[in-house]
Amino acid sequence: MDDLSLAEPASDAAYARLKADILQGAYRPGEKLLMSSLKERYALGVGPMREVLARLVAERLVSSVNQKGYRVASMSLEEMRDVYEARAHLEAMIVGLAVERGDEAWEASIIARSHVLSKVVELHSPQEMVEIWDARHKAFHSAIASGCGSKSLLQARAFLQDQAERYRQIWLKRTVLSEDALRLKRAEHAALVEAIIGRDADKASKMMLDHLLTPVPIITQIIESEQGLL
Repeated sequence: MDDLSLAEPASDAAYARLKADILQGAYRPGEKLLMSSLKERYALGVGPMREVLARLVAERLVSSVNQKGYRVASMSLEEMRDVYEARAHLEAMIVGLAVERGDEAWEASIIARSHVLSKVVELHSPQEMVEIWDARHKAFHSAIASGCGSKSLLQARAFLQDQAERYRQIWLKRTVLSEDALRLKRAEHAALVEAIIGRDADKASKMMLDHLLTPVPIITQIIESEQGLL
């Protein structure tokens, strides 16, 4: 195995770790990304690290400063609202197509993911509850979206998910998922599944739109009440 083939997995791993750190808020918006620190933290040389940063610049998660340095991309209420609206409308369109195109295996996967998601209430650690609920929630929505049959739409969906993720983390980390909150979410998801299985594309699309826009006023309030958060 040559040096290039060894470097590529290392570069991909560093990219995945740095991206996850940015999305989960390990770095503050606008924070300078020092090459010396990045090399040590992600165990990657300068050249491959620059390639990783270039990938994240293309994904609008990192910004290039006069081609001499890098910073974590800024965040704003205006961007949050724009991204959430775009994401919600795209997801509403995707679920409408999925209802029209999805087969029985697709239906079964949604039901299975919905069942697993509903079991999060059995967990007792708040941090464990948030992390596992979030992972299962994403898997549930991905199962729904998969039925649309369009790689291009799913790629656009993934991009908008990444753009929204840092704002979602603000919501998740500052909002406790109580039993009442989980019960409400389970009811929303059950109604959505019912509309999907009933092949009511219009109803499912409208429900998805409303569902994904729910966090916007909550995130807005959190950001406005916590000075310097962004």
